[in-house]
Amino acid sequence: MEVRHLRYALALAEHGHFGRAARAVGIAQPPLSKQIADLEREVGARLFDRTRQGVFPTAAGRAFLARARTALDEIAGAALDAGRAARGETGRLRLGFIASALLDPLPTVLHRFGRDRPDVRLELHEMGTSRSTAALVTGELDVAVTLGRPRGAGAEHLVSVPIGHDHLVAVVSTAHPYAGQPSVGVGQLRRQPLIVSSGADEPAVVAGLHALLGKDSEALSGATVARDIHTIIGLAASGVGVGLGPSRMLAAARPGVRFCEVAPRTALPDLVLSFGARDHSPVLAAFLDTVRRNCPDVGAALDRRSVPPG
Repeated sequence: MEVRHLRYALALAEHGHFGRAARAVGIAQPPLSKQIADLEREVGARLFDRTRQGVFPTAAGRAFLARARTALDEIAGAALDAGRAARGETGRLRLGFIASALLDPLPTVLHRFGRDRPDVRLELHEMGTSRSTAALVTGELDVAVTLGRPRGAGAEHLVSVPIGHDHLVAVVSTAHPYAGQPSVGVGQLRRQPLIVSSGADEPAVVAGLHALLGKDSEALSGATVARDIHTIIGLAASGVGVGLGPSRMLAAARPGVRFCEVAPRTALPDLVLSFGARDHSPVLAAFLDTVRRNCPDVGAALDRRSVPPG
């Protein structure tokens, strides 16, 4: 039994006449009559009564036609679902990210991806760079946003492109003596109580601070350790000290604080988007298209580094 047999039977039931049904399905009447007869033999029951008044479904035919309609609806639905999945309109995307990526550029990317792909299930996991790298390598994540390029075993199988550049800035309360300064120098920072990130998952930031202030810096060893950027800003606003963090902090500006450049300018690791080089899922492709549209200069880097299927 083939799909066309179901369509022929439904057409015959609708038109009640072999000639009209044959024209509706685009074949001649004799082949249609033969196909219906073959179908009845396969089913083992007469599906239609042929009368001078027309062709009418039997009780067996009515039961068969009800299932046939359902089957054709399911087939059409399967084709529709397959097309949507192939276009990345359904499915799942598992994204790992560092917290500061929620300042920029993830909010715009996630908003637009969710708007354009409402039936894709987004699974979002905040995690540090080392954890998300391991999860990418083992297949627990589809894409990750990390501070710096993923390193370690399996990282060579990932495509990684920078999606944001950062440098160190300072944040102080509006009552702090540095609040009116466009920049603060290393000597000034060494004389102030500092507020820094724990760096447990981002050792490159800690390394940058040590390079700036000195490996054995008393200011760093006595610094207040904060969990994330928002805590650094909040503590600075409270007058606890001078907060140090990435320039993305400017997107989280709040009343009661001022930001200052740090001199000399100290580059921090790039914000990096990574995914499996051999992952060609349509959902990932749709997400990368959204990143291309919303992150300037990323599109060319993605095109250069993406590995073609094969």
